[in-house]
Amino acid sequence: MSDKINRIVLAFSGGLDTSVILKWLQQTYQCEVVTFTADLGQGEELEPARAKARLMGVKEEHIFIDDLREEFVKDYVFPMMRGNALYEGLYLLGTSIARPLIAKRQIEISKKLGADAVSHGATGKGNDQVRFELGYYALQPDIKVIAPWREWDLTSRTKLIEFAEQHQIPIPRDKRGESPFSTDANMLHTSSEGKVLEDPWEETPDFVYSRTVNPEDAPDAPEYITVDFERGDGVAINGIAMSPATLLETLNEYGRKHGIGRLDLVENRFVGMKSRGMYETPGGTIYHLAHRGIEQITLDRGAAHLKDELAPKYAELIYNGFWFSPEREMLQAAIDHSQEKVTGTVRLKLYKGGVYVVGRKSPYTLYSEKVVTFEDDAGAYDQRDAAGFIKLNALRLRLLGRRDGL
Repeated sequence: MSDKINRIVLAFSGGLDTSVILKWLQQTYQCEVVTFTADLGQGEELEPARAKARLMGVKEEHIFIDDLREEFVKDYVFPMMRGNALYEGLYLLGTSIARPLIAKRQIEISKKLGADAVSHGATGKGNDQVRFELGYYALQPDIKVIAPWREWDLTSRTKLIEFAEQHQIPIPRDKRGESPFSTDANMLHTSSEGKVLEDPWEETPDFVYSRTVNPEDAPDAPEYITVDFERGDGVAINGIAMSPATLLETLNEYGRKHGIGRLDLVENRFVGMKSRGMYETPGGTIYHLAHRGIEQITLDRGAAHLKDELAPKYAELIYNGFWFSPEREMLQAAIDHSQEKVTGTVRLKLYKGGVYVVGRKSPYTLYSEKVVTFEDDAGAYDQRDAAGFIKLNALRLRLLGRRDGL
């Protein structure tokens, strides 16, 4: 290699791909590899990743397994949810929002250990390579990035397995042969894509779903819950105060039970192609709708409508990997300012895959029953004022009509 690399920090799951990458980096660059495994609430046992790294010669002090669940929800998921971010109007960005935190922690480890490079297991066809690397470069501009899928000749799962067997890398039994689909999971969601999902005409098989019961099999009676918000962030469920991660996990359980949060989506990847994926975001779906519910009575119309105009741009920045960009931070500042009075309680009805806002209250409500009532408003609103309001707004339309001979 032209530039000698002494130490690499690898984002390491312990699965087939990153285990092969670990050995490939050791062989190709003849250097120390540090493994970093993030606990983002994916629900998997992470200690096997430690054992796998140790087996493959990584020093104990160079194996990092970090519990980032609270930081993930507090500093990434909640700020994103304040912005009501939906990519292409539907996707709650569960994978996208996890990547900047992983990149951030990788760079922190890199700086701490004086590493020359960082590496990831994202392929050259997907969005994650962009998200990881934009994060790396934003936080350490001169870091070297190694993306094995863009460099090596292991172009199929068969070749990965052959490489693993050749180097005595343990392979989970269910990875022998091609898996029916690939998944990514964290506390916010599980995504599945590939193989059985590649034909967008075919319905997603039920065995693909792992986080939610089939809505048809969900309880036959609806369940009601409340979510309390303070300054735009959830703080309690049914009056019980919870940390950000605990709150999301609790909502995940409600969503699982009632079959909430399934999404079958054909999306436009940042790299240019369309892809079909299945997303399960049980707690996030409930939370998103609850947040919209409390905003309905606490946000002024102008602020609310401006937020809705900004949301697609904000979501696109997150999807494309620009979490650490100045434009995302500018939008975040505006969004956070809008949340100063977004405090109160939302009541929700959960039933067979559906989430329904059925009540909301706030000490900062802008809703006035006295003004809006169909009954006698005791002079709170003079209906005669509407005539002038309408005439002023109609003026340009009338002028256009006269000009055009109507």
